[in-house]
Amino acid sequence: MSDNALTDRPQVTGPPSAGPSLARRRLPRWTPALVVLVSVGLGVGGGSLAGWESRVQQGLIAALLSVIVTYALTSLVEDSRQARDKVATSVVWVCFAAAVVPLVSLAWTTVSRGAELLDGYFLSHSMGGMTNIEEGGGVYHAFLGTVEQVGLATLMAAPVGLLTAVYLVEYGRGRLAQAVTFFVDVMTGIPSIVAGLFVLAFWNLGLGFGPSGFAGSMALAILMMPVVVRSTEEMLKLVPNELREASLALGVPKWRTVLKVVLPTSMGGIATGVMLAVARIAGETAPVMLLVFGNPLINPNPFSGAQESLPLYVWNQYKLGNAASIDRAWAGALTLIAFVMLLNLLARGIARWKAPKGAGR
Repeated sequence: MSDNALTDRPQVTGPPSAGPSLARRRLPRWTPALVVLVSVGLGVGGGSLAGWESRVQQGLIAALLSVIVTYALTSLVEDSRQARDKVATSVVWVCFAAAVVPLVSLAWTTVSRGAELLDGYFLSHSMGGMTNIEEGGGVYHAFLGTVEQVGLATLMAAPVGLLTAVYLVEYGRGRLAQAVTFFVDVMTGIPSIVAGLFVLAFWNLGLGFGPSGFAGSMALAILMMPVVVRSTEEMLKLVPNELREASLALGVPKWRTVLKVVLPTSMGGIATGVMLAVARIAGETAPVMLLVFGNPLINPNPFSGAQESLPLYVWNQYKLGNAASIDRAWAGALTLIAFVMLLNLLARGIARWKAPKGAGR
């Protein structure tokens, strides 16, 4: 075939064939923002006229209106397929707002109310020698108790949870592994009050020990273990099998492969999981009420005598109901949030420091 065979073919001329047009009408980019603003205005105004003064009710009206208006506009300007797509996108954004708005509101309220009293004096003094209705006092005794109780619980739960996860991922086979997995799943859903009752029956009533921070730590450790196991198990499963096979091919024993290859590779995720478990138990109140009892004085010994903790301090102060105690409760809540945030930042720093070289690239 000659090189000019294609060019020698007669060219077909005539009007272009009628086909689907590529140019479609589109709504402007600023349409979603305008729809949201109009829906919020209508929701607030319509809710006020209907006597619904609650912001939650007005927000629900605005969300429903935004979805309806988005569907109507897109159907008129574009087509039904794009309208369904826009509605699905609007529903996702509404669900996102429904999750974020309460969180932001809670954080803002806690910071604005707690920052009024949170200062050096509040962090360095206890409630010893003070009445509950007078202003003053601090949170030092509760902060010290929380640090000791959470620290002891972490020392008990983190190694057990880590070793359990290593067994399930690296060694566990057969009925024993299935039984361990089943009991970990059961422990994940245990209410905190049940863990407190178990320690109360075993440690206090059975063995005769009195209230102490250590008793509360044991209940917190029970709540912490399944979280550590599950998070560590998932992180270990993410380690590529090629790393294990390469280490084993060099003649390295399996225990050393786990210790030197698998655990360092997943250390960042493990540390994050432990911190999530710490955040899980740091705000628990029921086990502390049963086992620690609370103490307005400073008790640095977690193995003897009643202690205070931040969640129990917040509960006791808010329960009193007067202005001074409610202010102390908000400041204690802000202290607890700041404590958990600092622990998470510390865990991220340790994970980045201990991560293998080049893992973050």
